[in-house]
Amino acid sequence: MYRILLVEDEESIAELEKDYLELSDFEVIIEADGKKGLERALSEEFHMVILDLMLPGMDGFEVCREIRVKKDIPILMVSAKKDDIDKIRGLGLGADDYMTKPFSPSELVARVKAHIARYERLVGSNQQRNDVVELRGIRIDKTARRVYVNDEEKILTTKEFDLLTFLASNPNRVFSKDELFQKIWDMESVGDIATVTVHIKKIREKIEYDSANPQYVETIWGVGYRFKA
Repeated sequence: MYRILLVEDEESIAELEKDYLELSDFEVIIEADGKKGLERALSEEFHMVILDLMLPGMDGFEVCREIRVKKDIPILMVSAKKDDIDKIRGLGLGADDYMTKPFSPSELVARVKAHIARYERLVGSNQQRNDVVELRGIRIDKTARRVYVNDEEKILTTKEFDLLTFLASNPNRVFSKDELFQKIWDMESVGDIATVTVHIKKIREKIEYDSANPQYVETIWGVGYRFKA
């Protein structure tokens, strides 16, 4: 599902736009403050930002400028101002489109769909999207073989990465030590399952806030391990 960040301080307008976008199967997150909208845009993954020009905390121009420094996702700027200078300035700062209020919600949805489709084609033509598993603050980039916990990279060995990735790719499913050894080490596990225990311990030390009380890789006593989604 595509995620849209809607930065709009007029609650009635924001809710109306959200309703129309959700009817088209978009997930919509609303922020009413410019600074909070910027923080969210930079800290989370969105497919597009719809940005009002006049906002408390930080205006849309500055928010657009800061987002564009870090991300290249589509930005649609909206405003009640009809002056061409505002439109020129917004587009000059990196906005992909500019709509003047009032406008029909159906037109907004159409433009959002068009910009996301165009961006997807552009990204798809330039690079292959990485295969990523993302659950509860942990992000595993299977293509780049990198692990992040709350955006902080954790360095894992080859087998630690393979074991964590396998568990995270099958969330909430319990695997015995024998199954894990056979999957990751591709060998019969008789007499060697202690290897799994050692690697689980090392993984927890690297990704868990408290390795003694793991929140990700849980022990199911008498059975094995699971990654809790």
